[in-house]
Amino acid sequence: MSRIGIKPIEIPANVEISLNNNYAVVKGPKGKIEQQLPKQIKIEVEGSVINVSRENDQKENRSLHGLTRTLLNNMVVGVTQGFEKTLEIVGVGYRAQKQGSKLVLNLGFSHPVEMEDPQGIETAVEGTNKITVKGIDKQQVGNYAAVIRDWRRPEPYKGKGIKYTNEVVRRKAGKTGK
Repeated sequence: MSRIGIKPIEIPANVEISLNNNYAVVKGPKGKIEQQLPKQIKIEVEGSVINVSRENDQKENRSLHGLTRTLLNNMVVGVTQGFEKTLEIVGVGYRAQKQGSKLVLNLGFSHPVEMEDPQGIETAVEGTNKITVKGIDKQQVGNYAAVIRDWRRPEPYKGKGIKYTNEVVRRKAGKTGK
């Protein structure tokens, strides 16, 4: 049995869930998320609990069981609490600033990098070197944070670049003299 898939999902009082042929719509105080879930998995809403089960023990169904439960749980958590990723900019002259809905990054290029916030995603800049990406969809938040990080990944010699706050950059020794 899937250890994750058999756990029931608690539905908070202010969340509304509707299922139609495994197309889930979750509405809550922060917004609304819609997603098509795998047809092989059976989803049942019983009162304030969602139970996810599978029809048989085929390999594909076993792998989709835990995934479906996690996707549903992320939808419920997203519309109640939301998701957040924090990035740090390390390096002399590297900085970020917010101009309306645009994120402007100075990363040592000949031009500043301007990024428009996608729909449903919000960015905030603390000081000049901390960027917070917030939203209700966990996948979109993680993807946008990764796109921002890809402009200047941390390098191993001085650690300059954009990194997640909890990321550890493995450092290398530089050149040594004779």
